Amino acid sequence: MAAPPIHRSPVRRFVHSRVGGLPREFWVLFSGTAVNKLGAMAQPFMGIYLTQSRGVSVAMTGFILMLWGCGSLLSQPVAGFLADRIGRRATLTGGMVATAATMIFLGYAHDLTAIAAGMFVLGMVVDTYRPASQAMLADLVSPEDRPRAYGLLFWAINLGFSVAMVAGGRLASGGFLLLFWIDAAGCLIFGFLVWRLIPETRPPAAERLPGGYRDVLRDRTMVAFVLMNLAYTCTYLQAFQTLAIAMTQRGLPPEAFGTAIALNGALIIIVQPITTAWLTRFSPSLVLASGFAVVGAGFALQAFATTTLQYALAVAVWTCGEILTAGMPLAITSALAPPHLRGRYNGLYGLSWSIGAAVTPVLGTRLLEVGHEALWLTTGALGLVAAIGQLLLAPAIRNRTSTQQS
Repeated sequence: MAAPPIHRSPVRRFVHSRVGGLPREFWVLFSGTAVNKLGAMAQPFMGIYLTQSRGVSVAMTGFILMLWGCGSLLSQPVAGFLADRIGRRATLTGGMVATAATMIFLGYAHDLTAIAAGMFVLGMVVDTYRPASQAMLADLVSPEDRPRAYGLLFWAINLGFSVAMVAGGRLASGGFLLLFWIDAAGCLIFGFLVWRLIPETRPPAAERLPGGYRDVLRDRTMVAFVLMNLAYTCTYLQAFQTLAIAMTQRGLPPEAFGTAIALNGALIIIVQPITTAWLTRFSPSLVLASGFAVVGAGFALQAFATTTLQYALAVAVWTCGEILTAGMPLAITSALAPPHLRGRYNGLYGLSWSIGAAVTPVLGTRLLEVGHEALWLTTGALGLVAAIGQLLLAPAIRNRTSTQQS
């Protein structure tokens, strides 16, 4: 006898379409990610901590932050390898414990050499969780629900980061040590939740096939996809590398940047949960390409902005594009990756962000020396290039997805 249909009110149907049907382990991952980002108060203020609390010169601060970036470049490939070799749970938990220990070390370090070494290690371990978390989600969630699940994780990260920025700024006025302890606590809670409540999701040894990064790099579709994402990161990350500098060069006060960028977080927190389920009805590649194009258009509009309101409107445009991209790159990466190489595929995807973070400051400042129009029109064009490339890749990605699901 068939079970009677479940009748839900319109509100319950709406909520279920956004958050329903996902496994319990996903919500552990979601909660741990949110707690980790809520506690991430030390990371955004590292430059201020080094110059004000430790008396490091601006030039030396730039060098130390570069060491952080060098560690980050190694982080994603190594973490992807570990997620496939020793397991998702062990890699994520180990990375969180190592991050917590490094945060505490940096909170008490005074010697410049020790601080530099600690920052390099922090770059290595702080994002180790990402390939493991992304591979774990792909192991736990069905392909049709992955865009929605990755979108929810994206929302949790932005919500946590937005709160951490405000709270961290206020707490920093009383000293930075507390920020390091809060950051460490958030990492440990995340690692503890995953270790205790999520079993290892890596395929059993009997089902694992041999393979390594050589196999990932032979995947032309994946490599091309990562290159398109790299072009996008060189656009998007300008918001956090050169936008503040450009706005002050227009004669605007520092508060203008805070006002404009706050709109980014607010729109994501409010709009993204409403749109994610609807966007999953469409091809991830087409949605992602649209997002790349809208982000590029928003950055191009900044070439003509001179007031806080105009910059805020441009930020609103590219934030709409960012919302379109939420979760889609990771859903595509999951679709392309065989189960036994999901960690490495996510590691390669993460490497595009690490390279973008290293390249963006140099690219942005050099272009800004030429002029505002050169900076924003060039980066806007990069977003368009990423969109066109993603459209060209869409048939290959669709074929791979349909083959794996058949």
